[in-house]
Amino acid sequence: MGALDPTCAGPLDSASLDWRAMTPAARSLAPVTLLFIAASLVHFVHNAEWIADYPGLPESWTRTGVYTAWIGMTLVGVVGWCWLALRFSRLGLSLMAVHALLGITSLGHYALAPVAAHTASMHLTILLEVGAACVVLYRVCRLAASSPRPLRGVS
Repeated sequence: MGALDPTCAGPLDSASLDWRAMTPAARSLAPVTLLFIAASLVHFVHNAEWIADYPGLPESWTRTGVYTAWIGMTLVGVVGWCWLALRFSRLGLSLMAVHALLGITSLGHYALAPVAAHTASMHLTILLEVGAACVVLYRVCRLAASSPRPLRGVS
């Protein structure tokens, strides 16, 4: 017996996961989400590899910890996108919004140390991640606001 389809229409099969069968919202968010994940990875790799050079970071932060944080943060977005693709709009968009907000928190670097204390490459990776996160958050909010019917999912 196959897994249950979340729409309660029957077993979940490979056709349920077909790109063409996905919600337009999931298809439209895929490219910007992938761009955000890539920008986030660039920033987190830079942060992990040059952690001692980032001003104001706690000494307790480690290279492994930075990579672990990226994996956890990214899983929130990927799981959200998967729920959206499976037509659980409210849950999917909510998780994707959380993922984007986590990316925007990279601006916290500027709360820990003055702007002038960061190198050009630090600024570039931080701002690329934050910019991509803002695009995802904007698109998620637009999709949530433009839904013609109540969003389906966990309330």
